[in-house]
Amino acid sequence: MKALIIGANGQDGYFLIQLLAQKNYEVHIMIRHLPKHNFSFIHYDDLYFNDAKGKVIYHYGDVTDSSSIVDILQKVKPDEIYNLAGISNVKISFSLPQNTADSIALGTLRILETIRNINLKCKFYNACSSEIFGSSQTKQSETTPFDPKSPYAIAKLYSFYMVRHYREAYGFFAVNGILFNHESEFRGDEFVSKKIVKSAVNIAKNLQDKLYLGNLDSKRDFGYAKDYCECMYLMLSHTKAQDFVIATGEQHSIREFCEIAFSKVGIDLEWIGNGLDEKGVDKKTNKILVEVNPNYFRPLDIKSSIGDSTKAQNELGWNPKNTSFDKLIEIMIEHEKIKLKF
Repeated sequence: MKALIIGANGQDGYFLIQLLAQKNYEVHIMIRHLPKHNFSFIHYDDLYFNDAKGKVIYHYGDVTDSSSIVDILQKVKPDEIYNLAGISNVKISFSLPQNTADSIALGTLRILETIRNINLKCKFYNACSSEIFGSSQTKQSETTPFDPKSPYAIAKLYSFYMVRHYREAYGFFAVNGILFNHESEFRGDEFVSKKIVKSAVNIAKNLQDKLYLGNLDSKRDFGYAKDYCECMYLMLSHTKAQDFVIATGEQHSIREFCEIAFSKVGIDLEWIGNGLDEKGVDKKTNKILVEVNPNYFRPLDIKSSIGDSTKAQNELGWNPKNTSFDKLIEIMIEHEKIKLKF
């Protein structure tokens, strides 16, 4: 079996490469450039994981360049395609709306249209996002109405409908994984989860004075990226092409994420003040370690998000709670400790 991962430089790409290689896939990845930070220890031209026999072969390409997509798909002729490409940060999408639309919305369309034009027989997975739902206090499932609140979410919703269109109009085995927040030790530094974890370790090592955050009351459904990549694989292994919500069904605030992260480095936080004046204080030293900065608030912020992955559990046999919230943060903290020789 051949798999092509498009946009493999992030955490999902890492775990998906690992999973498919262990299953003896011939793994091809399409990337714009080799990673410069998170995965500098990976050599893509000779990548093996544990005892896996699958070798990773990389190709330079871009979803905004149709010719590169055509060339790579014709050359590789993959049995499975995983589309993880495009801008992945919601806040950045407000500054780069055109780039967001081009890489996510039109990028997905270019891949699908190339598959159709060259008559490639393959299965296609598209990484969609829970951002398409907007904010909700109740669990969001495959039947929840959409209410996107950012250029990122709007682009993802376009890609969602295009995947559905090609499935219904042309009989494609094309599916959307509606992913809720998923983190890992390989999360990019621009994401709040990594920012919290990295800052907690740095503060404990006296390498940083304070952590500045946006809305501490913001609540998200946090899962482990490695578990979510398993669900992506199961979706393409299923007999029927369907869209699935990928989520844990549990919700935690940014404040709670902070408390657990700091506790993992021996710091017990307590909170004083309210709103923009709220601060996280070290109970032992009374030193202010966390402050709110309004610059980190989004123009339109989703205050609450939680998913219902019952369908994936029942039809795919996927377990959303292989890794608990506490364990997820512990994994991230331990990785940062190793990097700093804590």
